[in-house]
Amino acid sequence: MSVESSRWHWSMTPKGTALHGRGGKRRIWRRERQPCSQRKCIFVSSMKLSFCKRGCQSEGKVEIDKLDYHHYLPLFFDGLCETVHPYEFFARQGVHDMLEHGGPKIQPVIPQLIIPIKNALNTRNRQVICTTLKVLQHLVMSGDMVGEALVPYYRQILPILNIFKNMNINSGDGIDYSQQKRENVGDLIQETLEVFERYGGEDAFINIKYMVPTYESCMIS
Repeated sequence: MSVESSRWHWSMTPKGTALHGRGGKRRIWRRERQPCSQRKCIFVSSMKLSFCKRGCQSEGKVEIDKLDYHHYLPLFFDGLCETVHPYEFFARQGVHDMLEHGGPKIQPVIPQLIIPIKNALNTRNRQVICTTLKVLQHLVMSGDMVGEALVPYYRQILPILNIFKNMNINSGDGIDYSQQKRENVGDLIQETLEVFERYGGEDAFINIKYMVPTYESCMIS
């Protein structure tokens, strides 16, 4: 019996594959990824950030903006693939804390963040994608010229968004709680692309349009 002609189940196909079910609709499978190899580093770094935020009096205490961003920021970005508590929380909180206090230290680190961003989006895990999209919005708004510095890397990080861009949940007359929690993938992608356009400079729209053809400018009336 062929898979296409039968009722399929998760166990019928290898992880990381996609099938065309009834009606020819493409079904998107989440790609399993090994746990972040730097979990211990993320945990220790998160504790260091926590001490910095609380201003604990201890030897070697430093302010967040005095940390080595070329080391710590890519480390936390690498943890965006995590879905296991508490590592997922440590990575997400570490990213946002460093972006909040980084200022001019963020832009020089952009090239080191592209692979972790791409890896997170390519998991095709909706939880991971939503977290990463929120981080991307914070990233481009975190400092001067950061949005423009990200434009040359659109070709690496935007293709996966084409798959999920139109995946909005139609709840009919019901309440879509995912929208209240900002967990609707389609809405978050649209929101993120608009932030990219606003902060990416004059070349942002044409580069977004090239990678996401269905995107329409939010700045051209």
